[in-house]
Amino acid sequence: MPDLNLKAMSISNLFRTHSKIMDELRRRGIIRSYNNPVSDYTEWLVSSRMNLDLSRKSQAGYDAIGSNGLRYQIKGRRNTALNKSTQLGVIRNLSEKKFDFLIGVIFNSDYSVAYAALIPQNMIAELSHYSEHQNGNILHLRKKILEVDGVEDITERLIV
Repeated sequence: MPDLNLKAMSISNLFRTHSKIMDELRRRGIIRSYNNPVSDYTEWLVSSRMNLDLSRKSQAGYDAIGSNGLRYQIKGRRNTALNKSTQLGVIRNLSEKKFDFLIGVIFNSDYSVAYAALIPQNMIAELSHYSEHQNGNILHLRKKILEVDGVEDITERLIV
């Protein structure tokens, strides 16, 4: 693959290149929207590596379903040099039990998987905190969560 000289590109050419990359990722079925690609990529990666069927984009409460009927909420976070946060997206309506497992993935800045966890739904409340402002539970997927009984480290299953 030819190395792009990004430093020499104009701002408009950088955005055009980004747009072409997003179009190609969508054409390949890796992303389903033109938002920040982390969420779509996480859903695609997890579903393809764990043989799950992605739900409709607008499906509330879960993102994929297994052949056994179990429902999975999938969340991802990409760390960068300027932002090392492990906070996943807000988990809403936890008491409604719309999913059976949460799969959380933390990516390195280059989109490689740093680590990933499979967490039973009934453990989310104790591992997160409720935010009235966000109207949902906030989970920080720190690496030490992989050591909690009942949480499964699925990192190796997701490495591309």
